[in-house]
Amino acid sequence: MSAVVTPETTTRPRLRVRDLRLGAVLAPLVVGAAFLGSWQLAVDGFGIDPYIVPAPSAIWDQLVTGRSNVIDSLLVTGRNALIGMLVGGFMGVLGAVLSSMAKVIDQMAVPIVAALSVVPIVALAPVLYTMFGAAVDTGRIVIAALAVSIPVYLNTLRGLRQVSTVHRELMSAYAATPTQAIRTVTLPTATPYVFTGLRIASSLAVISALIAEYFGGPVGGLGKAITSAAASSNYPLAWAYVTGSIVLGLAFYVVTLLVELWFARHAPQN
Repeated sequence: MSAVVTPETTTRPRLRVRDLRLGAVLAPLVVGAAFLGSWQLAVDGFGIDPYIVPAPSAIWDQLVTGRSNVIDSLLVTGRNALIGMLVGGFMGVLGAVLSSMAKVIDQMAVPIVAALSVVPIVALAPVLYTMFGAAVDTGRIVIAALAVSIPVYLNTLRGLRQVSTVHRELMSAYAATPTQAIRTVTLPTATPYVFTGLRIASSLAVISALIAEYFGGPVGGLGKAITSAAASSNYPLAWAYVTGSIVLGLAFYVVTLLVELWFARHAPQN
């Protein structure tokens, strides 16, 4: 029966490991090297002050000398972003499944999702620190989870709606329970869309957790480190922490992409 009811994948091609080419990796590296070289030449040639923009060489020196502090801050922000991404991803998928099963839930979720998508972190972070306490990272995790849940919910819901009517009717004819229908037909169809939402959310998790650190909470994290270094006029160090945040965001995206590639490679072929 599974061979009959498995949904077609022609609506959205899956990402494969073989789709990655050497040029796709080398091109960004070449552009990045050219950009850094131009940046260094501009700072040296025009005598740009560090408080405007420091030279890449000065930032690198701070990264090397203060790498332990950068790594410690990166781990704090990364932990909060990871927990927020896992919680937000689960909430997004669960909410999308419930919305796809009941029209009333779908209609109720529309204004809630719209409201959550425009909530400013600047206003939300102090409120959450007051609720959960400024000595714990709960507020930062909640902010990251909320930021993740929106794109995951929207993309998952779109994927769940791609199931054709004939497959739904066939599952009904077989007297399949809603749980069986979701496990056998609905979720396999929506899986590529779920990963699309997670790839989008991976960067949002890091950005949200980092920005939340600007407005209070425990000492630690890249956001706090950036503000502290800038306040002490150590601009190369501040940019070193910014570089750490960029590396963290890229790491989240790449890991999510690799998980998607692994899943696409090991998923049953249709």
